[in-house]
Amino acid sequence: MEAPGNSKASEESQTEGAKPGDERPKWDNKVQYLLTCIGFAVGLGNVWRFPYLCQTYGGGAFLIPYLIALLFEGLPLLHMELAIGQRLRMGSIGVWSSISPYLGGVGLASMTVSFLVGLFYNTILAWVLWYFFHSFQDPLPWKNCPLNANHTEYLKECAESTAVNYFWYRNTLNISPNVESGGTLQWWLVICLAAAWIIVYICFIRGIETIGKAVYVTATFPYLVLTIFLIRALTLPGASVGLKYLFTPKWHTLTNPKMWLDAATQIFFSLSLAFGGLIAFSSYNPQKNNCERDALIVGCINSATSIYASIPIFAILGFKAKSNYEDCLNANILSLTNAFSIGDKNITIENYPEWLGHLNSTDPAEVASLNLKTCNLENFLDESASGTGLAFIVFTEAVIKMPGSQVWAILFFIMLFSLGLSSMFGNLEGVLTPLLDLHMVPKWMPKEVFTGLMCAVSFSVALIFTLRSGNYWLEIFNNYVGSVPLLVIAFFEITAVVYVYGINRFSDDIAWMTGRRPNLYWQATWRVISPLMLLVVFLAYVVVQARETPSYTAWNPNYEEFPKQETLEYPGWVFAICVLLAAVPCLLIPLVSLYRFIQFLRIRLARKRMPNPYENERHIPEM
Repeated sequence: MEAPGNSKASEESQTEGAKPGDERPKWDNKVQYLLTCIGFAVGLGNVWRFPYLCQTYGGGAFLIPYLIALLFEGLPLLHMELAIGQRLRMGSIGVWSSISPYLGGVGLASMTVSFLVGLFYNTILAWVLWYFFHSFQDPLPWKNCPLNANHTEYLKECAESTAVNYFWYRNTLNISPNVESGGTLQWWLVICLAAAWIIVYICFIRGIETIGKAVYVTATFPYLVLTIFLIRALTLPGASVGLKYLFTPKWHTLTNPKMWLDAATQIFFSLSLAFGGLIAFSSYNPQKNNCERDALIVGCINSATSIYASIPIFAILGFKAKSNYEDCLNANILSLTNAFSIGDKNITIENYPEWLGHLNSTDPAEVASLNLKTCNLENFLDESASGTGLAFIVFTEAVIKMPGSQVWAILFFIMLFSLGLSSMFGNLEGVLTPLLDLHMVPKWMPKEVFTGLMCAVSFSVALIFTLRSGNYWLEIFNNYVGSVPLLVIAFFEITAVVYVYGINRFSDDIAWMTGRRPNLYWQATWRVISPLMLLVVFLAYVVVQARETPSYTAWNPNYEEFPKQETLEYPGWVFAICVLLAAVPCLLIPLVSLYRFIQFLRIRLARKRMPNPYENERHIPEM
């Protein structure tokens, strides 16, 4: 049966996607496909980015702009990518080139972003492996500071910061004081990075045949670990403090425009839109498949996972905050007890405020000379962090305070590795599938060899992240590759489908695939709301970035305010690289269009110059 309103692009896709003797691979079953899409969408950002945003922007109040962004930006784009990939049955470059040759740059930009993101994303998995290997030690190596060469006192850098910070910044990264001091390759990180790429290659060696098997573990195991953490976290003292801090709505934050911007970008990046991976995965579906239902399942599970992960994360952070608060009070109590010769059991955490007030009124000078610490539970709760800071500093510090800390550390880092590995499948698929669809892989080279070659090249380029300055470069790639380019790509994707491919033709295709035409909600979001939201978010993002001085935080033990991190401006040459990382994927779109237009003019000019074979023939009058 032929689709109503079928386009030339769709017709070409039937032959381009599956040629005789070269049948396109298919998923073994629907569960594999959904698990793969969920694994790609649900990644590290759900665990360490979403809880941080909730904490920053008023807990439950953040859910309002987040859900609005999900309904009017995330789900429509997700449905569109799954539908267009399933209908045209090609990777990102093939899909957009078949819709219009002038749009081939959209797919090329997606492939470039997927490649660049995969480079630093797998480096994070290398760090996770490093911590995982050390999680079997008793005690955990980030629990205590090491001694100096004379074994008389703790190393100064560790003593002035914390053992957790020291293990991350010195033992793991051996970080340089600034981005300009590149340093040498750190051999332990090189080994972990090689191991991470080997694991990715083994799981990806035969494409969806092996991915489909791996996702049964990588996409489901994190939920098992999160549930175990949830049960344990809710029994910890201080868990209710963390949950109250997370979900208590602060309604005044709704007037903060940056919160709406962060909510829109979080749902966009969380669903892994515009990477090309979702288009590639859906291209292996049979064309008669309910892609609308798939989009709703993947989108809702992704957002529900973010909320679900926040509960154990902040319950444990509440436990950590309360433990630090009590340690702070006990240190002050010890100082007061020694200074005023008070009985050990007279001052307790419960009556500390009364005792402090009494001593301040009777002998304020003596109290002031003790330099007591300011112990505020709210301040300790504010120490929660985003990204690598949450995973490798805040959470690891919380783990060492939990009974059986080795077990919890092992489970935590296995969960992070599973989440990251599933996302890596999508990043790699976003690069490999377009190349295979366009027959850019030599016929004599087996797919397994080409995949291995691509992983080897990626590993070689990613060695920059194993330098002493590698963490600074990883932040640069994360901030500039995974931001503006994705917004630009998504805007061109949705406008291409609506105004080039044709929204009516696209609706007819969906009706043929699912049995019903898209309802008013999908039509309104595709035609107006989603493109407008993408444009507003892009402009707002550019304005916010333009107002801020490009800077980064550096770990410098020689900094006069150490252990406070030093804020430095990017050197001119580094900032130029930042601009290039953000601009190059975007510029590929107009450059490919210009190249196609020049090709068109050359062909047209060549046709005009072709001699007319009848031009010199003598006219013979009729008899």
